[in-house]
Amino acid sequence: MEFLVKSGSPEKRRTPALVVGVFANRSLSESAALLDQACGGMITSVLRRGDMEGETGQVLWLYDLPNISADRVLLIGCGKAEALNEATFARILAAMTRALQQSGAAEAVSYLCELAVKQYDMQWKLQQSVLVIEDTLYRFDQFKQKKEDTKRPLKRVIFGLPTRNNLPQGEQAVREASAMATGMRLTKDLGNLPGNICTPSYLAEQAQQLARTYTDLAVSVLEEAELEALGMQALLAVTKGTEQPAKFIIVEYRKGEAKDKPVVLVGKGVTFDSGGISLKPGEAMDEMKYDMCGAASVLGTLLACAELMLPINLIGVIPAVENMPSGKATRPGDIVTTLSGQSVEILNTDAEGRLILCDALTYVERFEPEVVIDIATLTGACIIALGHQGCALFSNQAALAQDLCEAGQQMYDRAWEMPLWEEYQEQLKSNFADMANIGGRPAGSITAACFLARFTKKYAWAHLDIAGVAWKSGKEKGATGRPVPLLLRYLLNRLHSRAHG
Repeated sequence: MEFLVKSGSPEKRRTPALVVGVFANRSLSESAALLDQACGGMITSVLRRGDMEGETGQVLWLYDLPNISADRVLLIGCGKAEALNEATFARILAAMTRALQQSGAAEAVSYLCELAVKQYDMQWKLQQSVLVIEDTLYRFDQFKQKKEDTKRPLKRVIFGLPTRNNLPQGEQAVREASAMATGMRLTKDLGNLPGNICTPSYLAEQAQQLARTYTDLAVSVLEEAELEALGMQALLAVTKGTEQPAKFIIVEYRKGEAKDKPVVLVGKGVTFDSGGISLKPGEAMDEMKYDMCGAASVLGTLLACAELMLPINLIGVIPAVENMPSGKATRPGDIVTTLSGQSVEILNTDAEGRLILCDALTYVERFEPEVVIDIATLTGACIIALGHQGCALFSNQAALAQDLCEAGQQMYDRAWEMPLWEEYQEQLKSNFADMANIGGRPAGSITAACFLARFTKKYAWAHLDIAGVAWKSGKEKGATGRPVPLLLRYLLNRLHSRAHG
């Protein structure tokens, strides 16, 4: 999909399809009013007949309007103007995209970015437009014999801006969002792949393929023998029950100053999680192919940075494993020694994500990072706490937590900070090792983060538990591509802050 920004009056725009908004009670948006004036009130006349009330998501096509250069005009219902928020704006954009895709128009010009969304500027609306359009059009059908092909698909969307002065910022906003959408598409594709295809080895191959496509990326992969020599017994405990070998993937993107310490992203890469000996219930176990969405989001973010050629130093680290039961699998009660030297009593083999992450979080000390952020579908308890609206955020540095929350809010990819109070550490006590890998049912997502915190004392660290936002279930089942928007916006904000700091 190609996205452009142009200025100019809507009635003069030559295009197969022109999109404007209509509010509740048939009130016209600014551009709709200009069109109505140009065509002698025909839009108002049509609306008076009751064909459209302007309820959110309603659509109405108008053809061959006099004195209008566009072939057809799409009216989109926007609901009450004073109630227009982030969620409503996304619904409007999705309705527009579906109507355009079915129309046969290869190009469209949208004036929906003129709508006033509380607390958000034109750049935000442009970026959300790109992301929602791409998300609405996304299909994962590579295994289907009959694909949902559109004979004349939408190929180009032009966003109409008020004046030429808006174009430079608009172009930058669209460029960033397009890179973000490309990263999200990779994240979704990897997440949606089944576990028999997307194995740890496949993830490693995809990282290597990225490095072949983007020469600014360098990839190295550590094999199990190397992990054994390093002393990553916690990670290797998870992979004992499977025939799929573990892979420890390191992707380096170094386009910042040599003296600049890197930001490190650590992504949980459990390509399928049966729970191991602590076997999960059979219902919805197929969705455990999504347990590598943290890893996928790291690759998606790196891709977006490479697309934008951002002048930063960024390292992605992905411990990739499969968690399966077998005669060789780790048992509840087994004790392992982590790369940090601390011992862990594994009381539940289904709490495996923290075992691979703790060794990865120790490993990244060698990069002398400025910031480390781990991203993981870590706990079901996170979904109980926050549902599917936002991810849980934990951090050992208040400023880092604030920056991530702000980035999430900016991209409508929200995070909510949770506590890491010392009292929660009591739940991880073990009679036989330095710690247990679970802390019981109370505060499950918090005690998981507290476990990770024990391995992050040498740097600024944040943990994003994305179990509630990485994929959708039900009829819309599929990976979401989150939290790539949050992560990329955080990195862009860092660059902006440095440039103006």
